[in-house]
Amino acid sequence: MLFFVVTRTKLKDVEPIIKIVEVDGQDLVKDYSDEIERMLGSKMKSVMRLAESAEDSDLYHEFNATLKFDYYNSMMINTADEDGNYVDLGGEFPLEENEHFNKLPVNTQMSNIQVPTNVYNKDPNILNAIYNTEALNDVFIGNFQKDPTLTWQYFGSSTGFFRIYPGIKWTPDSNGVVAFDCRNRNWYIQAATSPKDIIIMVDISGSMKGLKMTIAKHTINTILDTLGENDFVNVIAYTDYVRYVEPCFRGTLVQADLDNREHFKVLVEELHVKGEAKIKNAMKESFKILNEVSGSMCNQAIMLITDGAMEDFQSVFEEFNWPERRVRVFTYLIGREMTFAQNTKWIACNNKGYYTHISTLADVQENVMEYLHVLSRPMVINHDHDIIWTEAYMDTVAQSLLLMTSVAMPVFSKKKETLSHGILLGVVGSDIPLMEVMKLAPRYMLGAHGYAFLINNNGYILSHPDLRPLYKDGKKLKPKPNYNSVDLSEVEWEDTDELVNTSRLFQDTIIDGFVRISSCECQKFQKQEKGNINNVTRHGKLMFMGNVSVEEGEVSHNCPQSGFLRTYCETDIDPAHRKYSQLQAAIRYLLGKEPDLECDEVLLSQTLFDAVVTAPLEAYWNTLMLNDRVEPGVETAFLGTRSGLMRVVRYAGVETRVAKKFLTPADKDNLFTIDHFPLWYRLAVENTPGKFYYYPVNDKGLIEHAFFLSQFKLSFLFSRVSLFDYQAMCKTGHHHASSARPLCFCVSVRFLLDFNLCGLWHSDYFVDAHKQKKLDALQPCDTAYPGFMYDPSVREANSLNKCGRCQKMFVVQQIPDSNLVLVVTQAYCDCSLFLNICEHNATVKCNRMRSQKVRRRPQSCHAYHPKENAKDCGGAAAISLSLSLFSASLLISLVAEF
Repeated sequence: MLFFVVTRTKLKDVEPIIKIVEVDGQDLVKDYSDEIERMLGSKMKSVMRLAESAEDSDLYHEFNATLKFDYYNSMMINTADEDGNYVDLGGEFPLEENEHFNKLPVNTQMSNIQVPTNVYNKDPNILNAIYNTEALNDVFIGNFQKDPTLTWQYFGSSTGFFRIYPGIKWTPDSNGVVAFDCRNRNWYIQAATSPKDIIIMVDISGSMKGLKMTIAKHTINTILDTLGENDFVNVIAYTDYVRYVEPCFRGTLVQADLDNREHFKVLVEELHVKGEAKIKNAMKESFKILNEVSGSMCNQAIMLITDGAMEDFQSVFEEFNWPERRVRVFTYLIGREMTFAQNTKWIACNNKGYYTHISTLADVQENVMEYLHVLSRPMVINHDHDIIWTEAYMDTVAQSLLLMTSVAMPVFSKKKETLSHGILLGVVGSDIPLMEVMKLAPRYMLGAHGYAFLINNNGYILSHPDLRPLYKDGKKLKPKPNYNSVDLSEVEWEDTDELVNTSRLFQDTIIDGFVRISSCECQKFQKQEKGNINNVTRHGKLMFMGNVSVEEGEVSHNCPQSGFLRTYCETDIDPAHRKYSQLQAAIRYLLGKEPDLECDEVLLSQTLFDAVVTAPLEAYWNTLMLNDRVEPGVETAFLGTRSGLMRVVRYAGVETRVAKKFLTPADKDNLFTIDHFPLWYRLAVENTPGKFYYYPVNDKGLIEHAFFLSQFKLSFLFSRVSLFDYQAMCKTGHHHASSARPLCFCVSVRFLLDFNLCGLWHSDYFVDAHKQKKLDALQPCDTAYPGFMYDPSVREANSLNKCGRCQKMFVVQQIPDSNLVLVVTQAYCDCSLFLNICEHNATVKCNRMRSQKVRRRPQSCHAYHPKENAKDCGGAAAISLSLSLFSASLLISLVAEF
């Protein structure tokens, strides 16, 4: 209690300079949005400069089929042969470890080239395109000098190579293969094409058996990899009848997010060949879906994968697609036979599509990518440089687990002779760590329970305190397969009488695997800007503000056991500032020695004020220690303020401390950071004034003794709520299509009482606690389980609980002026049976998968241009279907069968 007396006395001394300010959430969001717009605007300008340079270089370049040009191949650099000579396309390429680029060895003076294994690195098209983009090197360097916060900048070519700045050494996978192909990355695909609705039709008749079916499946998977969350898709397999690969998706289009794409891949692997191919009904079904179902409302296409089209299918196109030809049809002829090549070409060329022949697995990648070039034609011809922002992803190049987003822009050929062909040269882009965007949020202004988050136009989370993108696989942290397709509605649910969403209410309140359940009233503010919604909750709307001098604040703070634990100044922008600690940078800025530093003046003012007000505590704590007046068992005294200032004193040596990790730099949960109030701080401010809050630092014993609570009939103490977690990872005893993304109703009844709350064993942590065998696969799943909230109005209760043949008596009593509950029970009568029941509910799963959430569609669509050359359809001019040719090919087919 003397802590408060000392602080109040000092507050009274400085009362004349104190004012209470009300925080306006709408103003905070506007300021935050403006800062994001300014930051992201700088990145967009960098990308626009790259696009302009790449297009100008191509305009004045004449293709040279015999061009000889050596470039730095990121695989070959600094590699010598047995004689000590650098290998071809290698050479000396200086690399230096750079903290700004995840401590990777890089070359900030030069970019270099990565080429996938399946692309010949000296192909004339590759060499000419690489030579063309040499001019980008100066633009990369200039951009980085203008904006030192930039990270990776790059150009992905339509020919397959990837120019990256700063230059790096590219590491192949364990098989020595470079599988990375920039054309498969979402930033490339989204920038190269407008949103699209795709129906994939695959022939599974008997003639497709063996290698043909293997190639067909690989083709489907490759097409799915070219889709993103702005696209919609369905997959139909056909023989003499039409079969939806996922019956739940019958007659509709589903968003091509990661969950649905992976779900389709699992189902496609289980396809088996049988029967006779009848393409007509499948075509009709596909056109009906595209005509009747609302998807992306932009490009529409049918992908036909077959080893031959034998029917008279012209009437289908006349009924559904001609003369507008609104739906493009792309055809993929599978296998070495060319018997029905003419028919398959005719379908594509007469429906503004593209025909390709895929005879081997190695052909799949390049042939599938052709459809993207066709869909990009209207945009390229019109020279619409749309800038796109991707969903959150983890940086592959830097091998980092940090979430990133990319800004990208298409690069077109400006040559007049290629105008009608609409030639896409590639895509330029840059990466932005989402952590840097979140740093712009005035975290300390939001209060202990407030937070900011970002979502994209589809409602998927870019950054959120409750996003859990990683899971533990043994001792390693790995990204969850669906980490970037978590919808806001899956973590931001309002509680009702019987339904509570775990993630929303369990924000960072996990203690050794236990999650506390609490309910709070929130006020939300939002602003939409370029697909991002910034949203904060209300807590602590009133703030103390007071002005003190820099000298007074510095003296009051001058103690080795206290610290500035937030980011007060941006020291990363100018390399000369990186040597300063936050305290040093703040003092130099306030004293006018470093006016160029970007510092938060309001936060600095608050911190100095807090330093002055809390300074007497240092003397008080020292007096207690010197006079030997510290009560037995007290090891540490500490104080934290909203501004992030923290004062700590240790009363016990390391050898005698029980809580050895508490309040040490290694224990991040107990320290203030840029976007984090520590748990003890947040839970304490919830408490009713005048009551003590007990936070279990080392709560092993408490949890172990809390297990038995799940066995008692405590309905008079607890209200039951249903808890859902849509980010869980579950064990799979076997692998089957129906088990993809299951909804399990689990009863896992282990609880930890904590004032008006109660914890439960969360599925992710349940897996970690029980060390799983490596053979047990984990996959994304939705979990539902019960939780209970304690009623603080009940002061005391007792009851009997039956456990088989015996019964156990217990008494529960709330300890006055605290958040503690005392439970006394008999030691005998074992009630340690824990239930863990999972039931699969296919109807709920199907409804959830089919549901289309509210989304804001992309603002631009490029599906048509009158100058498009539709005759460029895979090497075939406008082809008329020859009845004699059709009959002859059918006859040959019949003879071959008999």
